[in-house]
Amino acid sequence: MEIIGSYTINADKQSVWEALNNPDILQACIPGCETLEQSTDTSFDATASVKVGPVKAKFKGSVELQDLNPPNSYTIVGSGKGGIAGFASGEAKVTLSETADGDQPGTQLDYTVDAKVGGKLAQIGGRLIQGTAKKLADEFFESFKAKVEGTGDEPASGDEA
Repeated sequence: MEIIGSYTINADKQSVWEALNNPDILQACIPGCETLEQSTDTSFDATASVKVGPVKAKFKGSVELQDLNPPNSYTIVGSGKGGIAGFASGEAKVTLSETADGDQPGTQLDYTVDAKVGGKLAQIGGRLIQGTAKKLADEFFESFKAKVEGTGDEPASGDEA
């Protein structure tokens, strides 16, 4: 399944890049994230509780940052196991570019996610999984945008491109 999105963040590109690499900010923004620990300079171990339709599971997994091009782009490759619920794996390509909006610095964040699921999760149906994945991505990026812009913990509204 593929999910594509774009956000404009009212902050300079370097600040957005630094936030994308800050485990504390990421943990606060990832829906259901219980732990996120940096294991190397480019990898993280995480635990998150996720509900997809009738299936709720705690996933344990890891992600690795690849193809790093600071502060412009990287690819996040990860996988997780949720016990009897199944597994999820995939990658996300994240690209940052500067936007021009008067005197206000801005950054365009574009992402493309390609994900796969198996086990009970795969039996739920593609449309429900896709909808839940898009909802979780939106929650993450709205929360991330609010944190980076310094507008608090509440997600901003109506700014998705």
